[in-house]
Amino acid sequence: MDMSDIARRGLVLLGCGKMGSAMLAGWLDGGLPADSVWVIDPYPSDWVKAQGVHVNAELPGDPAIVLVAVKPQMMGDALPQMQAMGNGTTLFVSVAAGTSIATYEQILGADTPIVRAMPNTPAAIGRGITALIGNARASATDLDLAEALLKAVGQTVRLEREDQMDAVTGVSGSGPAYVFHLIETLAAAGAAQGLPADLAMQLAKATVAGAGALAEAAAEDPAQLRVNVTSPNGTTQAALEVLMEPQTGFPGLLNRAVAAATNRSRELSRG
Repeated sequence: MDMSDIARRGLVLLGCGKMGSAMLAGWLDGGLPADSVWVIDPYPSDWVKAQGVHVNAELPGDPAIVLVAVKPQMMGDALPQMQAMGNGTTLFVSVAAGTSIATYEQILGADTPIVRAMPNTPAAIGRGITALIGNARASATDLDLAEALLKAVGQTVRLEREDQMDAVTGVSGSGPAYVFHLIETLAAAGAAQGLPADLAMQLAKATVAGAGALAEAAAEDPAQLRVNVTSPNGTTQAALEVLMEPQTGFPGLLNRAVAAATNRSRELSRG
């Protein structure tokens, strides 16, 4: 990533909690000079203070990027501070959940280049996936720049329409919680079959992590990988007959869960 324009004009990180800190660490590791970054956060961590970035200092007048990473409930107080940078050449990139591009345009001005993005929590270890889309003022160069910044914490995908962000929330935004619950319940099921609880949890964590890594690395799709490990009339088939039951198994259950998260995301976006 060519960071020369960012290094020259500066990057403002509005909010530096877990997600903001993960991105900041990736940028600094990627070669962005610390003195090109301004962090605005009411409670900066000791780690942030030790990075050599500007913390709660006077901002540059025309930064290349303002990346908004505040909690949605803090948006009303935080974003108006950035109004003077709207309708100009500063690109605004938002990773705040539930805040639409229209909301940003109302506050910053319709001529502000804006990219809305939805990362997920594995970004904290550089294994996230982020979906992004720009407004009418965001150029191809703006999108490339936003994507390069967001790749500091994992993979990226581009959306065709902003309303797809609600379904992204239902699948990948909220999805890590589904997987954590799978681990939790798989371990509990193992304990119910007589395993020590700590051993059952170790097996469940390693199995889910390993299967996910294999699914991502393998040339076959997950359906074929499932077939590969399912012997006729064997133990895996016995389990899958329960899990693949259309209504009570994973198909119906996950369809209802993702729909519930997607619908809630739509409600929150409408305010």
